[in-house]
Amino acid sequence: MSELLTPRGDYGSASFSRRNRMRRAVWGLAWALLFRPTPRPAHRWRAGILRLFGAKVERGTHVYPRVRIWAPWNLDLREECGVGDDAILYSMDAITIGRRAVVSQGAHLCCGTHDYDDPDFPLRAYPIVVGDRAWICAEAFISPGVQIGEGAVVGARSVVTRDIEPWTVCAGSPCRVVRNRSACEKAGGFEG
Repeated sequence: MSELLTPRGDYGSASFSRRNRMRRAVWGLAWALLFRPTPRPAHRWRAGILRLFGAKVERGTHVYPRVRIWAPWNLDLREECGVGDDAILYSMDAITIGRRAVVSQGAHLCCGTHDYDDPDFPLRAYPIVVGDRAWICAEAFISPGVQIGEGAVVGARSVVTRDIEPWTVCAGSPCRVVRNRSACEKAGGFEG
């Protein structure tokens, strides 16, 4: 369910609590000083920093230094997933990236939107889930509330506004199924 972030009838007030804004300010400083300037192979270091800020980060996760993260405490990064440089994790709500899933460079996972049917234009947030072994290709956009199924592939620069079924290849704007990945599904995926 969506979280109403902007108070009704108070258009000029902040959408988030003072505590939330302070946490994000401290995170922004830590990102600039301790996360962003690290060498590319320093995945454990960056995972440790994310954990300090409340992210759930499992073993073998690769988050590259130029990833932009809005609120790390809303991240759940499962075992051996990867998030490429210049990806944006706009985590106003929870973002879960499944086991061995890949979010490629420049992809944008956006949990926040506005209710444009309401004259007060309130900010809303919905969680995003990327299933195990899914691949979000370069510069794809994932809309608030979308679930990407296990083993699904979202083509480069696609715009995803609806859930994607497991083991499908999708592309375009709006994103549509191109074909199935049934051979991979029957083989049990990419277990090594």
